[in-house]
Amino acid sequence: MMHFMRRLANRFNAVSLSFLYVILGDGKYNVVRVSGCQLRAYSSHRLTCGFIGSCLTNSNEQAVFLRLQNEITWQNSFFSTMAGTILAQARDPAKLSVEIQDALDEHRLNDSWKLYEQHMLMDGFPRKSVVNKLLSTFAESLDVQWLQEAYGLVEKIFEGGKQNLLQKETLIYLSFALAKAGFPVPASTTLRRLVAMEQFPPVAAWSAIMAHISHTASGAYLAAELILEIGYLFQDGRVDPRKKSNAPLIAMKPNTTAFNIALAGCLLFGTTRKAEQLLDMMPRVGVKSDANLLIIMAHIHERNGRKEELEKLQRYIDEAHNLSDTQFRQFYNCLLACHLKFGDLDSASNMVLEMLRKAKVARNSLAAETLVADVVRKDSKSLPALGSGPGPSHRKFDGAQNNTMNNIPMLSYEEYSRDQSFLKLETEAKNVFGNLLAKIQSQVELLTTERGIIQPTDKLFVKLVKAFLESGNTKSLVEFLIKAEKEGSPASNDDSALVHVINACISLGWLDQAHDLLDEMRLAGVKTASSVYASLLKAYCQANRAGEIASLLRDARRAGIQLDSSSYEALIQSKVLQRDTQGALHLFKEMKEAKIPKAGHPVFEKLVKGCGEGSEASLMAKLLQEIKEGQKVDSGVHDWNNVIHFFCRKRLMHDAEKALKKMRSLGHAPNAQTFHSMVTGYAAVGGKYIEVTELWGEMKSLASSTSMKFDQELLDSVLYTFVRGAFFNRANEVVEMMEKGKMFVDKYKYRTLFLKYHKTLYKGKAPKFQTEAQLKKREAALAFKKWVGLS
Repeated sequence: MMHFMRRLANRFNAVSLSFLYVILGDGKYNVVRVSGCQLRAYSSHRLTCGFIGSCLTNSNEQAVFLRLQNEITWQNSFFSTMAGTILAQARDPAKLSVEIQDALDEHRLNDSWKLYEQHMLMDGFPRKSVVNKLLSTFAESLDVQWLQEAYGLVEKIFEGGKQNLLQKETLIYLSFALAKAGFPVPASTTLRRLVAMEQFPPVAAWSAIMAHISHTASGAYLAAELILEIGYLFQDGRVDPRKKSNAPLIAMKPNTTAFNIALAGCLLFGTTRKAEQLLDMMPRVGVKSDANLLIIMAHIHERNGRKEELEKLQRYIDEAHNLSDTQFRQFYNCLLACHLKFGDLDSASNMVLEMLRKAKVARNSLAAETLVADVVRKDSKSLPALGSGPGPSHRKFDGAQNNTMNNIPMLSYEEYSRDQSFLKLETEAKNVFGNLLAKIQSQVELLTTERGIIQPTDKLFVKLVKAFLESGNTKSLVEFLIKAEKEGSPASNDDSALVHVINACISLGWLDQAHDLLDEMRLAGVKTASSVYASLLKAYCQANRAGEIASLLRDARRAGIQLDSSSYEALIQSKVLQRDTQGALHLFKEMKEAKIPKAGHPVFEKLVKGCGEGSEASLMAKLLQEIKEGQKVDSGVHDWNNVIHFFCRKRLMHDAEKALKKMRSLGHAPNAQTFHSMVTGYAAVGGKYIEVTELWGEMKSLASSTSMKFDQELLDSVLYTFVRGAFFNRANEVVEMMEKGKMFVDKYKYRTLFLKYHKTLYKGKAPKFQTEAQLKKREAALAFKKWVGLS
């Protein structure tokens, strides 16, 4: 066959373009590439021949064509016997483009993709209109397979340097479809490519894309990165809005909705230090806060332990007139949580008591209004019921808006094209943001709202009681619980909050704390149930603590408490174990003389049994669970973290280092937040790569010797510093740790960073003579380059 093709090439000196498309007959050979006037034929993916011609214009050349066609047929029917004109049409790229468009119009996506592949083999990429229609139709399908093919096509176009084939509107639509289908990395990469091309997407469009990707952890991180990258272009008035040429760029400027979406995503997935960077950027970009943003800021400050920032924010919250009950509840939930985090129990308990007082007044007012309304209703039965039935409720309206956005159908490309202002995408962005807000609201645990009245939950009481017990401040705890009992609903002596707390302490074996609480109650003049004394007495007997038993018996008798039969039995058994038979006999006679029935009052046993059986959780059960499962709060760590953070923000790194040293000397172990402040501080100063390397060594040591875990935000900041400073050996170590912990890494960011600062690094051949250290540095850089996809 090769011999025949060479003969064919020799006999052809000038061949016109109309003859360049010849089908090889029996299907074993296909014409797969036509470039200029060159035809290549392949058999089983092997090149079999090639020939070059220029034109076929006269009858002699046509005669040559006919003779050659007969000879081709004679050679084992390798070439087709179809008519020459039909063959030319079948191989015409313009014809294929029409067929691709027809297939897309008829939604034959599989056929259109096959035709596109044929076009690629014959003549490369189709024309611009066909490429964009292919992308938009695949995106509109919202099918995973076709979205992947569309994104792959875009990547191939960029690799080939054919960006002029792509339209801005098409790429925005594809990015939106990718985001909606749950592909945050391709969606964000497409947006970033648009910005790099200076085809700036309007904020109404890219905020909708960002809203959809913020439903995943990696997407929320990418959304924050996008805001930081785009916002950087507008920092400190870099873009002059008066210039008409800047209009497309100004249209991309992040607005309040965009910041709200990114911050909500960070809050939901715990990347609150990244959110803090966004808050720092807002005034530099000129973005004003709204009510939602104020509440999100409160959540972020609480998570990061910024108590002073929360207290500053409180002034704005108290003066705001457009906040709902839900928003007020969220803010004060954050403030209470921050007080507990810093061990400020006086502020927390005073806030709770103030809420209880206000709730009591509000309930009394509501009860009076209800009574008046009932009287009026009875006296006006003959009047038409103008206001009957449930009135308009903001709560119901808010709930109706919190629909899950995942089931919204994909906006058709036709509708999208007509919406020049991207109003539909802007509306969808706001609706998705409402869904994110609903998820944040569901995380509020310390406060609840009933008929517009904010009240503390059992969860808050439990956390506050636990904090008081851990601090050893039983006097303040008793005072708080007594006041809370008066302001709230009074309970019986057997079911008061104090009784539940004492019983919980007994169950945990904290007998000294339980006894201290009993003493404080007695000194405060609070009558205590006999069951509490009985429970503590039995616990002392089991622990064989004779001195405490005697002290408790004296207290009980002073208080006029009559012990039950089970308490006497425990006391008698304790005396027997101590071989004090006289004492045992004396107790037995005392029990007989008092005529105490044997049944007794095993209240404590019932409480403990109820906790174990999973019945409705009482305050005691919740307290037990919180103490067993919750971690002890080290408020000193938060205090020192704030000090270090302040110095790092002011770039006073010498003072920050001294504060870190003092923190360690006082016995407070630095955590991920501490290291993050130090690393970002060194990065802001610039050139402090040795210091970051020393911190990285300490972090590795802590990770191997303790249970400390380093989060994505910290490791990402360390990785960025090492890549910026060309410390690729250390950078590869960070990458390994992040991948081992299955953390998301933004490769696009690091690929861009590498190209910006180290584009020519180790690009040529390795020198013949280099030291071992130089060889290792080169290998580490090349390994990182390969990891980001640049090799």
